[in-house]
Amino acid sequence: MKKTIAIAGAGGYIGRWFIHHFKDKYKIIALSRRDAIQNPDPDVEWRKVELFSITSTIEALQGVDYVIYLIHSMGSLTRLNQGSFEDTDLLLADNFARAAEANKIKQILYLGGILPKEVSEEKISIHLRSRLEVEKTLGSKGVPVTALRAGIIVGPGGSSFEMVRNLVRKLPALMCPKWTTSQTQAISLRDTMTIMDVCLGNPDVFGKSIEIGSPEILTYKGMLEETARVMGKKRWIFSVPVFSVGLSKLWVSFFGETPMKLVSPLVESLKHTLTLSEDLRFKEKEIDYLSFTESVEEALNPENKLPKLPKFKNERDVRNTVRSIQRMPNTRHKSALWVANRYKVWLPTFFRFLIKVKKNERGDIGFFMLNETKPMLQLTWIPDRSDIKRQLFYITGGYLVKRFDYGWLEFREVMNGRYMISAIHEFVPRLPWLVYINTQARIHLWVMNRFRDYLEKYKGF
Repeated sequence: MKKTIAIAGAGGYIGRWFIHHFKDKYKIIALSRRDAIQNPDPDVEWRKVELFSITSTIEALQGVDYVIYLIHSMGSLTRLNQGSFEDTDLLLADNFARAAEANKIKQILYLGGILPKEVSEEKISIHLRSRLEVEKTLGSKGVPVTALRAGIIVGPGGSSFEMVRNLVRKLPALMCPKWTTSQTQAISLRDTMTIMDVCLGNPDVFGKSIEIGSPEILTYKGMLEETARVMGKKRWIFSVPVFSVGLSKLWVSFFGETPMKLVSPLVESLKHTLTLSEDLRFKEKEIDYLSFTESVEEALNPENKLPKLPKFKNERDVRNTVRSIQRMPNTRHKSALWVANRYKVWLPTFFRFLIKVKKNERGDIGFFMLNETKPMLQLTWIPDRSDIKRQLFYITGGYLVKRFDYGWLEFREVMNGRYMISAIHEFVPRLPWLVYINTQARIHLWVMNRFRDYLEKYKGF
């Protein structure tokens, strides 16, 4: 019987190629934010899922044996996102871990990044530290995780290699900053697919972190030079001792034709040496690795086109949606239940005579300005989806809210209680957009930062 594999991030580069190579070997369930129509591969099932919702994610993983997790939230899915990519990734990983636990998933296969060896965890780039946090969080609910840590994966359609190709294609001279002399070990798309296939359902790699890459050690400058040679482009590629990281980001983003949101964390990571550790190297199967030159040739072959996605249903989304995610240190080791209740006490105390909070016996909350009888914001507590580690409230009313049938506030513990996350999802403001982003949105972020400071300094018991 075929193993049933769900892929979170199925519409991305790795997910699309995995489906293309293994749709006959596995029963594949591809997860997407929208309903798929006109599916080019009828044997592949596409399921709609909202990964920010635990309930939706639990439903999407029903009947699944193993999952591949390929989520990297570099872009925003709402018009306003008050949250860093690392905090968003942390929350999504925690959601997924809970859903995997609820469905008794046998294994999560996660594709992360090689970690530098010359610095401590606290000093590595935000991008790589986030990848490590996701790896730990996916395994925090007891489901075995196999983390494949890779550097640049070279293949047709891959964003990292596309940046390199575009730089070589557009620039007759490439002035390389100091970070391009850092060493790394790239890996071909073909070899990545082989390793993923070997690891899926393999108990020998459950709970392991494995670094993958070809034996060939290159610098990023060397990759540019070799890519230029394979492309038949005569390029003057030289190093300069002084070239700021900020300028590097602008340079790579513009000439590499890649959004700054994607380039920025990646360039920060390239300052590290990202070579494989002998004790973490993939050893489950002998692989005749493609060289970097062979990988580039495959990536540039016009016959190797990125597999097509289904046509997705064009759904009318609410335009002015807001997501706001704040991470708070949980140095006092308090529960999400305690933090949610403390917020109800702290907010009217902080604003004193300006804001009042009214609660009923069910635990629902209304926030009122001065002596008004109509709330600014009404929250309905959802007891059957709340527990001591997560408190969930639906946004159900208030004159500052435009949509009452969707949107929620939550407080939750992540990374085994090391941090607390406060998040508002799919909030739709009633104020005109320009007024909202310059008033209410700024005030909310300021208030949550003050609440974070309060939790850090709290001396009670």
